[in-house]
Amino acid sequence: MTTRRFTLEPVAAHDHQGIDDQPHTAAVLAPIVDRHGEDHLLVTRRADHLGEHAGQMSFPGGGVEPEDHSLLETALREAYEEIGLEPETVEIVGRLDDIRTVTEYAVTPFVGRIPDRQYRPDESEVAEIAVLPLSGLLDPANYEAERRDHPHYGDIVVHYFHVDGYTVWGATARMLVQLLELATPFEPPACVDRSAGY
Repeated sequence: MTTRRFTLEPVAAHDHQGIDDQPHTAAVLAPIVDRHGEDHLLVTRRADHLGEHAGQMSFPGGGVEPEDHSLLETALREAYEEIGLEPETVEIVGRLDDIRTVTEYAVTPFVGRIPDRQYRPDESEVAEIAVLPLSGLLDPANYEAERRDHPHYGDIVVHYFHVDGYTVWGATARMLVQLLELATPFEPPACVDRSAGY
């Protein structure tokens, strides 16, 4: 039976793997919302005018600024700027492994619970806010994957989650896969047959 809740103890206990070989550093927050007795994940759709990853679904976050004292502070500052999430209302649960992006960033994902309320998108960065149910993310009918030959990273698996009319893929989907593997019964397929060029 599909769970409707994250089991967050494994996330809290996870010994995250860092990355220090990229020229840029960023941090994001994977925000969990309890809505009507089911866990959801809040994601944003990036504004269409942005130069990098325009229109893609992502977790709130961004690059480290000189005034940030930690990566967590970066994630919380960016979440406040992008969706109006007050840092003091976030209950940080844990930290996932860093990932590399095609734009040469090392991104640190934090996981936290946030209140279920109306958030306001900063239209200069965020086109839309979506709150996706965990049951939808775990539905095998909503998931697909393909192999790609990446120009820098070689043979990689690209994950896609299609939920409520939104598609989460790319770096955000890689973070999501690790969160689901740690905190739910989710298991991506061991063998991916579909292939595509990058």
